[in-house]
Amino acid sequence: MDNLFNLKGKVALVTGGSGVLGGQMGEVLAKAGATAVIMGSTLAKADIVVNKIKANGGEAFAVAANVLDKPSLEKVKDLILEKYGRLDILINAAGGNVPGATIAPDNTIFNMPTVDLEKVLDLNIIGTILPTQVFSEIFANQKQGVIINISSATAQRPLTRVVGYSASKAAIDNFTKWMAVEMATKFGEGIRVNAIAPGFFIGEQNRALLLEPDGGLTARGKKIIEQTPMRRFGNPEDLGGTLIWLCSDASKFITGIIVNVDGGFGVSSI
Repeated sequence: MDNLFNLKGKVALVTGGSGVLGGQMGEVLAKAGATAVIMGSTLAKADIVVNKIKANGGEAFAVAANVLDKPSLEKVKDLILEKYGRLDILINAAGGNVPGATIAPDNTIFNMPTVDLEKVLDLNIIGTILPTQVFSEIFANQKQGVIINISSATAQRPLTRVVGYSASKAAIDNFTKWMAVEMATKFGEGIRVNAIAPGFFIGEQNRALLLEPDGGLTARGKKIIEQTPMRRFGNPEDLGGTLIWLCSDASKFITGIIVNVDGGFGVSSI
């Protein structure tokens, strides 16, 4: 049974690997035996995660690229193939939100700057599609590979205010299902595409929105906890088990699904 979840000898690329969730995913993959290729916007940021992984006995390597710049992604692909000769797992963890694509309570959608909406849509959906386009070509040639996209609780249950983020993450769900069919029907059952939809995890982008400076809950934070049956925010390590399951042979007949890791937020009601 242990072999089902073993990633020893696998090479896994994590885009957005210098972020809170992406970095944690890199650490989890390394602990499971994979070599984690941590991709950040700069090598300095990626190296912080790589050094942490190595300090814990894992294998890791830092690369820098922009998920919205295909030539820089192609360079990373060439580097990975030159160094390792293969790629087994792609985690599309790059993403986020921008304030201008968020509608504050005292504002309306009519005032939302188009440029900010485009930024968040590009970051989340184009920033997932381009890496998938570049690196899944390796999988097609190998007839083997795993792609994990990062959706959100807001994709299936749209939240007030975060219009751009919710729309882009809903697109991730659709793209995940589309890509699962594309890869399996054209390149075989060895290539699987799934997504993880985290609930509410505290990161640098949403800390001030959910927590007061003293660590207490903001009004929005209270509403979210009230709608989360487990009555807490997620911890980065809460994603680990689902990640390993989807990346390993334990889920080898599973493709095209979105797994909620949200403390029950997606099924709560009044």
